[in-house]
Amino acid sequence: MKKLEDAIEAYADLWQDDEQWPRWVIWNTAAGTLVFDRETNCPVYIDDEAAQQEVLRRMRAAGVPESEDYPGRPCA
Repeated sequence: MKKLEDAIEAYADLWQDDEQWPRWVIWNTAAGTLVFDRETNCPVYIDDEAAQQEVLRRMRAAGVPESEDYPGRPCA
């Protein structure tokens, strides 16, 4: 259990964000739910499914924006 908690805490910045312009948002795609980094314009991949679910739960609890719309900038 300690290993899972450590994995989750490694992503703590994802739900402790700037309220004016959140860097990380939750993006609901047809393939699944992803964390999206608007600064790098890429999804954040979390390999551990249990950790990903807990990260998403904490992000939602913190009020991180969530949408089905593409949250990034146009790709070049």
